Amino acid sequence: MTEATSAHSSRRHHWRREVVELAALFTAVAVADLVANTVAHGPSGPVLLCAGAVALLATAGFHVWWSRRHGHAPPPTDTGAMALPSPAAATGTGGQETVLWRMRTTVRDEPGSLAALCTVLAARRVDILSLQTHPLSDGTVDEFLLRAPAALASGELTRTVAGAGGAHSWLERADAHDLVDAPTRMLGLATRTALDSAELPLALRQLLGRCTIRSVPARSLRGHPLAEQVPAEGVLAEHTMKFRDPSGGSLTIERPQLPFTPTEFARVRALVDLDARLGQRVPPRRDVLTLPEGNEITIRRADTTDLAAAREMHDRCSAATLGLRYHGPVGDADRYLAHLLSPRFGRTLAVETASGRLVALGHLLWDGDETEVALLVEDAWQQRGIGAELLRRLVAMAAETGCETVYAITQASNTGMVAAMRGLGLPLDYQIEEGTLVITTRPAGVPAPALGAVRPKDGSALR
Repeated sequence: MTEATSAHSSRRHHWRREVVELAALFTAVAVADLVANTVAHGPSGPVLLCAGAVALLATAGFHVWWSRRHGHAPPPTDTGAMALPSPAAATGTGGQETVLWRMRTTVRDEPGSLAALCTVLAARRVDILSLQTHPLSDGTVDEFLLRAPAALASGELTRTVAGAGGAHSWLERADAHDLVDAPTRMLGLATRTALDSAELPLALRQLLGRCTIRSVPARSLRGHPLAEQVPAEGVLAEHTMKFRDPSGGSLTIERPQLPFTPTEFARVRALVDLDARLGQRVPPRRDVLTLPEGNEITIRRADTTDLAAAREMHDRCSAATLGLRYHGPVGDADRYLAHLLSPRFGRTLAVETASGRLVALGHLLWDGDETEVALLVEDAWQQRGIGAELLRRLVAMAAETGCETVYAITQASNTGMVAAMRGLGLPLDYQIEEGTLVITTRPAGVPAPALGAVRPKDGSALR
């Protein structure tokens, strides 16, 4: 309806209402004149007045009752307005307990396929919180975030989807972090990658879920080629993606349980390109702490620019200290240190004296869902609590990045490393095999280290 038509209709309705009101006014005047004549000239005038008063009171009472009962009733037809969800919606209709699921399934690329899938999910009282589509050449991969009744088993949910035409379905539990929409999530991952070179593998795992990421350098220290030649645009296979690593080698990502889609390939390529354009970078934060004897040390992030200083520290360490760190003789220290200091494989903390001399290194190395920690403290600076402080900070980093498990591989005779792990105050799991000790813990909930004076723990040597 146009504005002119609406205005004309409004004026027409007002004219009719005015005629009705005028007729009612004349009728009321006529009735009033009739009543006045009857009261004035008839013998039953007082009785008629009382009866009229009672009738008016009854009419007024009926009108008040009717208004209260029907004044706020909804309109008889749907207005199209969308109702806001009630507070109980988070737990399902009627307070029913629910769980979050991430589901991915492939449907035919034809009209009605997605509608059929949504219909069967609604029949099982499954709420679709978000939906992403990944177009393929022979279909469409739909990725859902679902809120389902807790009583609905995963197998039953998968069979329901299969009955509606969903194929190659994949299902896993989700949490509140998955409620973020895809653009916001990608911006957050890009920000993390831009601030720290070591964040790229973590960002890729958060984007793709469980996957294996391998970074191979272009050449060995002796000049032998190692990485395969990958095209500039990358390679996408069913369960594998390959890119040129920003460090010059190759970056391979594998996910056997779930094929990659072209949409995921494009997102990963954008993050890898961003990392390559920005170059190697680490956060500039430096923490200055005071040892018990009064010496000041600085703890900061390290990278491959510290290779020369790390090599000099290696030369000052005794064979026993290096043997405890590397579980045997060190044949090629440069190759070890170049790998350990690369942000592509993890994070490294360095300890410097007031004069700028490097005296300790702590490594946090990515290993799938697990993370390895390793420490090396120069002989002259052991038994001062430096190793314990490094370990505490590394485990806190692992907790911040969402790593589920942290482990340390050492020798059973390395009482310093054992004492440092015990000093974390976390449950530990010990496995010993042929003199090699693996200590494992879960860092979830570890508080970030507080700045202040470093104190040795248990008075033990920390290597």
